[in-house]
Amino acid sequence: MPKADSTVLVIDDDVELRNSIGRLLRSVGFVSQLFASVSDFLKSDPPEGPTCLVLDVRLQGQSGLDLQRELAAANRQLPIIFITAHGDIPMSVQAMKGGAIEFPPKPFRDQELLDAIQLGLARDRARRESEAGLIALRARFASLSPREREIMIQVARGRLSKQIAGDMGITEATVKVHRSHAMRKMNARSLPEFGRMAAKLDLVPEKSWAGMLSAGRSVCGCVSYLPMRVRHLSLGSTRAESLEFVKAWAGRG
Repeated sequence: MPKADSTVLVIDDDVELRNSIGRLLRSVGFVSQLFASVSDFLKSDPPEGPTCLVLDVRLQGQSGLDLQRELAAANRQLPIIFITAHGDIPMSVQAMKGGAIEFPPKPFRDQELLDAIQLGLARDRARRESEAGLIALRARFASLSPREREIMIQVARGRLSKQIAGDMGITEATVKVHRSHAMRKMNARSLPEFGRMAAKLDLVPEKSWAGMLSAGRSVCGCVSYLPMRVRHLSLGSTRAESLEFVKAWAGRG
């Protein structure tokens, strides 16, 4: 069941399709807002809860891709599901690189659209929770004394209590007391968690992990590894275009 605080926004200048999507969303319990144009959408107030946008690529006036760029420039993070009857490889690459979740073609299956919407709402909910957690983390860090902050940074850099004590001109026991107080105020249950908190606060560089793409999203495979909902876009395209699309889709997560 959809959560009551979530909203699905729909922008499509085809009144019949727009109303059809609205009926589908209501039938499964989604709260939705329908718009005939980008300008109508921009005049509206953003929903307060988790949100995703179902957006037609080709609209009269400002296009869906134009709106995607405008939202990115305004740092408004909104999961987008593009729908179109005229998709091609360059267009899909641009949309995916811009952060689009899915690119289903018209006519699409109801369940295909609903699955994409669920994914978009889940991502936006996770983003909002992460941002709220970071705000709370910053507030806890602000409650530390200057010495506790410095010791937190040094601990996160991997320095030992003895080394920190030498640098600060205090005893090792004093360092451990300040570290303990800082961990308690930060709600850190272990030193690794303490260090991760420091990385989230950008107090120290966060480790960069290089990993292989999952089998279903590897660009080393052929286009047949793509889901059916995006595989159709590769048909009739050149090999270079197909590879470009696969890369864009694989890097969207």
